[in-house]
Amino acid sequence: MARKKKTVELDREHEVAPGLVTKTKKRLVVASGRSHHTLAEDVATALGTQLVPTEYRTFASGEILTRFEVSIRGCDVFLVQSFGPPVNEWIMELLIMLDAAKRASAKRITVVAPYYPYSRQDKKGRGREPISGRLVADLLKTAGADRVMSVDLHAAQIQGFFDGPVDHLFAKPVLLEYFEQNLSGVDRSQLTVVSPDTGRVRVADTWSDSLGAPLAIIHKRRDPNVANQVTVNEIVGDVEGRVCLLVDDMIDTGGTIVKAAEALKANGALRVIVAATHAIFSDPATQRLQSEAIDEVVVTDTVPIPDDRRFPTLTVLPIAPLLARAIHEVFEDGSVTSMFNGAA
Repeated sequence: MARKKKTVELDREHEVAPGLVTKTKKRLVVASGRSHHTLAEDVATALGTQLVPTEYRTFASGEILTRFEVSIRGCDVFLVQSFGPPVNEWIMELLIMLDAAKRASAKRITVVAPYYPYSRQDKKGRGREPISGRLVADLLKTAGADRVMSVDLHAAQIQGFFDGPVDHLFAKPVLLEYFEQNLSGVDRSQLTVVSPDTGRVRVADTWSDSLGAPLAIIHKRRDPNVANQVTVNEIVGDVEGRVCLLVDDMIDTGGTIVKAAEALKANGALRVIVAATHAIFSDPATQRLQSEAIDEVVVTDTVPIPDDRRFPTLTVLPIAPLLARAIHEVFEDGSVTSMFNGAA
């Protein structure tokens, strides 16, 4: 039986247009690309739902096709896609899924990208360089994204690249809870938070406040003409006899972190613990991070970490509960900022 609709008559006096009114309810759906399907499933489970059944194809020519197998008309779609390797293929798949969702008449489409691709290319360091982080934002908007959600952007200015709302989440509460539960009283009394470079001082400072620990800073120099080459120059702060907690947003090849850990141990640090949000782990990161200078590495699963890139001193924390809560706040028109005590 057809749903009975209420008729609204033309009312020029009150400037009311004629039409029909029907009761509609918002519907949240979670869809996923292939880059990190496990994380997307965990997010959907945390929200109490399932992923939208989706067909994926990669043709012999390398072209990608995606198709939603059920109707998403009028839905509030949260499309989860992270960006481990091959990053360019996953970007293309996301753009195609956005186009499919737009053409399927989704009401609103939010890209949930736990790790934002090309985030390190956020400015021109030299002449004739691209700003690829802005390019990615333009691609997402053109393809049909209404909103973007990401965790620990490499630079906060990336929020301004996207012409629409950006929910910038922080993994710090997830990591902080782990250390509060697992650091002994002796460790806490000897703890020093360390920034691996001057660019992360602000973040490390918030960690210092949260843990009630002093702050140290490592000054490094990177050769602009040689990728992934770092030289540690000096340490600002006292680390001798201390348990050092190195905090960073990502670990790619591990060069920065290992050099920093070695410098800390050479200056008398008792233990060095590394905390990072995004475990990119490009070769030879897995081998480097098993250095004797590093006692533990703690990361989240914003990026898929294959078994062959895991090692005994690595701890991986789930990010799905944080993403699910943020998605719920966005869907219910709540406050994402309230999740981070007004810092987001």
